[in-house]
Amino acid sequence: MSKSKTNSTFEAFLEQAQQKKMDIIELLAAGELLTPTQQIELYETWIKHSDSPVRYAAYFNLAVILDQQHFPEKAEHAYRESVVINPDFIQGQFNLGALFERQNRIEDGLNEWRSIVSKYEYSVLSDDDKKIYILALNSLGRVLEIERQFHESEEFLTQSLLLNPDQPKVISHWVHLRQKQCEWPVYKPVLGVSKASMLSGTSALAMLSASNDPQEQLENSRSFVKEKVNTNLPSLVENQAPYNHKKLRIAYLSSDFRTHAVSLLTVELFELHNRDKFEIYGFCFTPPDDSQLRARVIGAMDHFISVYDMTDEEAARCIHSHEIDLLVDLQGLTSGVRPNILAYRPAPVQVTYLGFPGTTALPNIDYVIGDEFLIPPELAKYFTEIPLYMPHVFQVSDRKRPVGEKPTRASCELPDEAFVFCSFNNNYKITEEMFACWMRILKRVPDSVLWLLADNQWAHDNMVKNAIAHGIAKERLIFASRVTPADYLARYQVADVFLDCTPFNGGTTANDALFMGLPILTLTGKTFASRMAGSLLHSLSLDELITYTLEDYEAKAVELAENRSHVLELRRNIEARRSTCHLFDMPKQVRDLEGLLEQAIKQGVPNKQTEQHRYISPVAGLATDYAVLSLFYGIVIRMKRAPKETSQPHIHADFQGATASITLNPCEVTQSNLPKKQERLVLAWVEIHQDDLLANWNLVNHGQVPVIIEALK
Repeated sequence: MSKSKTNSTFEAFLEQAQQKKMDIIELLAAGELLTPTQQIELYETWIKHSDSPVRYAAYFNLAVILDQQHFPEKAEHAYRESVVINPDFIQGQFNLGALFERQNRIEDGLNEWRSIVSKYEYSVLSDDDKKIYILALNSLGRVLEIERQFHESEEFLTQSLLLNPDQPKVISHWVHLRQKQCEWPVYKPVLGVSKASMLSGTSALAMLSASNDPQEQLENSRSFVKEKVNTNLPSLVENQAPYNHKKLRIAYLSSDFRTHAVSLLTVELFELHNRDKFEIYGFCFTPPDDSQLRARVIGAMDHFISVYDMTDEEAARCIHSHEIDLLVDLQGLTSGVRPNILAYRPAPVQVTYLGFPGTTALPNIDYVIGDEFLIPPELAKYFTEIPLYMPHVFQVSDRKRPVGEKPTRASCELPDEAFVFCSFNNNYKITEEMFACWMRILKRVPDSVLWLLADNQWAHDNMVKNAIAHGIAKERLIFASRVTPADYLARYQVADVFLDCTPFNGGTTANDALFMGLPILTLTGKTFASRMAGSLLHSLSLDELITYTLEDYEAKAVELAENRSHVLELRRNIEARRSTCHLFDMPKQVRDLEGLLEQAIKQGVPNKQTEQHRYISPVAGLATDYAVLSLFYGIVIRMKRAPKETSQPHIHADFQGATASITLNPCEVTQSNLPKKQERLVLAWVEIHQDDLLANWNLVNHGQVPVIIEALK
């Protein structure tokens, strides 16, 4: 339609509105033919000359247009008028709350939604209004979670699920809210919501604490991809020739270039990159802040580019325009993720690192950076990415992190003479099983206390309540308040042993504890998240602090508390090696990482099925090694000779030096001297295949040991 014809049509519509010759249906139809500015004038004219009882609908549409055209004050007035004319107009009230949220008038928005929930009886509403009512509940839950009002948020989401159980996104928030509050059991029954629905609705981050099953975590990540990722987007680098820059262009993509665990670990990496070989880019999709850490990150980049206000496609094209050779994703599936930037494949090779301790399942991520303890080759089949192994330890860190003055125990409200266990992991990492184990440790070590982080009041209260239920006085739980990063680090100097969580270990927290010389006791499982602290300890040759069963974890904690001189020796050992160990040798770590990135660029996009086969079964490659094979025989032979009452044996591998020791409930099976490089492979094989060995218990009893060995190879 030509401009002149549009204007004449608009003028005709205005005349009809002024003369009251246009009903509401005609008004809505006319608006579809006009520009936003013309729509606003037409609606205002119609309202001015109309006394129709359906004026509320015209006010509502006007408000929507005004909001879209960035006239929030006028939009607010129009929404309010729509509700004044029709006090039961739920949609108008809901939209008014949403408008307030966008204006950061959070309490006003919450009040509008609370009014909907308190004013209306759900059962008598129309089907359309029932949907708005549930939207109000969900909006209350979502915003209150952001405002850290976790308990009230959970209550609203529970109401929502009781009205409509089929809401995976609501379940996702509900589960993580219960984790954050240490509300156990996390998967509390909700009428109409099955346990299977709760598990499938669990977010990727929450699943890291909820499961030690790598297959469950893989399936969970794939569900995220199915829901959130557009797999039909065009590749921006398809059929593109290599760039052949003088320096390789490495880019880091993240929403966490701020005071966040990822930047706390990576800032010195950015600073130490070899500028003779690499040009370093940072692409950021969070709003700016004025933190010192962000300023340091920006200063460490050769180019720092904000893509915060860009669409996913615009951000991807921006990255591509800089001819990046390799893009490092530091986000994974954590909060704020924008996976469709990567789905456009803005770089020829894309790698994930540090941000998410598990497989992302993102189809355009080619590699994941780890080490052989963190992702043993046997676990590679649970990753859609190909592992690139750092030679010593996967994690980089910052040697320049500021440390405050060492506090006294009294200033931390700690008893001077007590044995202080601490765990400063996020509260959502603490599971009911882990907490029960800690309470048994306190019971067995009467002069001990447990020093925890008070992340929120509900977590505090629930942990105190559970401690009392376990027979532990509430005074033996001491909660640390939030302090500056420097003072937080200083606190580690007055604790005795750090008790790690499982199945979601400390990552940055574990690094901080070791940096301050504090011994960590960890329980290693079968997932990336459950092997992080073990990786750090292994790199420091502190394998004695790595356990593989809850029973061993508990026993080791008690043993350490009863041998304080050994704990002091461990601390001195960690402190003495801090300047020379692999974990904190950042120049060497950066060179090793650069070598992996160069290798990935050279290899290009892998054929994942072919490549993964190389990592899935390291045992096959060692089959001719008599020491390894004899160790496997030792496991199953000992199983065959186990007493009849040993119907559910547990297999566990341990290493001292180059000697591998296998125990079974907990009798020693056999020992075998193994080459150093094979230690972790055997450990992984034993831990991961124990279910297969137990499943073949009858074959073992019937003497078919070679058959099992061959099958498992």
